[in-house]
Amino acid sequence: MRARSYHHGNLRAALLARAEETMRERGVAALSLRELARETGVSHGAPRRHFGDRQALLDALAEDGFVRLGQDLDAAVREAEPECTAQLQALARAYVRFATRHAALLELMYAGKHREGAESVYAAAERAFAVSLGVISSAQESGELVAGDPEYLAQLALATLHGLTAMANSGMLDAEELEAVVPDAVEKLLHGLRRR
Repeated sequence: MRARSYHHGNLRAALLARAEETMRERGVAALSLRELARETGVSHGAPRRHFGDRQALLDALAEDGFVRLGQDLDAAVREAEPECTAQLQALARAYVRFATRHAALLELMYAGKHREGAESVYAAAERAFAVSLGVISSAQESGELVAGDPEYLAQLALATLHGLTAMANSGMLDAEELEAVVPDAVEKLLHGLRRR
C-alpha cells in the first residue's frame, strides 16, 4: 500500500481517514498505530501524539462517525419539507445511506467496546440522535403524532432502520430491496404513531 502524504496540521484527520479505510478493507482487527503510521507515511510514534493507544484510536473513529452521522441527519431534515412524514423519510434515507456506505464504521460505533470515560463518544452519539428526537418531539407538539415518550419513539425508529441496514450490510437485502423497504417501514411506523 502506498503511503499518503498529508498537509502539516491535519495529521489527525489523515490518520482517521486511513484508519477507516483500513477497517473497511481488512476489518477492525487489522488496525494498529504502527501500521497506520506506515500507511500514512509518518514516523511510527506520530499517531501516538493524537491517540495514546489503539483503543483511543477506535474511540476517536466512533466519535467521528457519530459526528458525521449527525451532520448527515441534520442536513437531511433541514432540506426536507417541514411536515413530520417528509422529515422522517429524509432522516431514514440519510441514516440508511450512511450505514450502508460506512458499514464497518457503523459496527464500531455501536460496538459498545469504548473505554470507560469515553464521554466524547457518548456525547457525539447523543447529539446525532437528538436530530430524530427533535423531529418526533416537534411532530408531537404540532399534533401530527400521538403523545408518548419521544425518546422511546426515536429508539423504535432507529432500531427499525438499524435492523434494515444490518440486513443489507450482511447481504440479506440488496440495494433495490432496501430502497423499497425503507420508505414503507417508515410509513408503517408512522401509521401506528399518527393521531387519529
